[in-house]
Amino acid sequence: PRLLSQFFFADERVTRVVAEINGLDAELDPQQYLVLLNQLHLSQAHLLAILERIMEECIPTQRHSRDYLVKFPEELLVDSLGNHMLFAAECLLAGTFLEVEEADGAQLRPQARNLLCSLELVRTVLREQSLSQPSSYPEPVQAVLVQFDRLFAEFELSYVSSLVGVKSPEEIYRQQEIIVLFCETVERALRLGYLTQEMIDGYEPLLMFTIPRLAIISGLLIYPEGPLSLERRPEEMSRVFSPFYNLLKKIRDLLQVLSVEELCLLERSLCTAE
Repeated sequence: PRLLSQFFFADERVTRVVAEINGLDAELDPQQYLVLLNQLHLSQAHLLAILERIMEECIPTQRHSRDYLVKFPEELLVDSLGNHMLFAAECLLAGTFLEVEEADGAQLRPQARNLLCSLELVRTVLREQSLSQPSSYPEPVQAVLVQFDRLFAEFELSYVSSLVGVKSPEEIYRQQEIIVLFCETVERALRLGYLTQEMIDGYEPLLMFTIPRLAIISGLLIYPEGPLSLERRPEEMSRVFSPFYNLLKKIRDLLQVLSVEELCLLERSLCTAE
């Protein structure tokens, strides 16, 4: 049950697979090479998962901030991201630029080298610790883990930033504004009887259409200084709405001539029409 013991056996597995790959002629047996490569990725992912648990147990208050993750596209925020970063660092160190431009890759290579050297040091230190005192983490062990955690976070941010456009603080704030608008829209719809709590609790599929429709009306009329404010320039709006700037202006102009009764009738119809 001890994490250091688990790390020892996971590390042994990685070492064995690497030795098998190094002893194989990939050109003579490409199928076996692919099998071993997949085993390496799986065993490295398992090793990193245990290492993550060790850092949470050993240096929980010294972890490097991961606040930058909110800037990443959602499709990148998967469980395998850490293992992908390790694979990317290995490719960069080998001079292979699979996903980034060569100029970016050249700038990232020093970080990749530092990260992989730090990982090797972590593996050595934790193996020794697991064989001597597998239930404790002395200060030198903690220092090595803190350094690795920092280097990993720095490489992850740098690599992903060179790969895709990360969100700016302004875009993140605009997305938060949209979240608030949707929450206020739902609260208002419940208060006016457009929606019921049972529909929300039951994940009624119609809500996927109803809430955004009501949010547009709320954003244009009820909360005109929010994320749908047409007093801003299109480039100052969230990328969710900026392409529809002119259309939103037309919708606002039409809504402004409606009476209270007509607006209520429109909103109720939006809650039923597909």
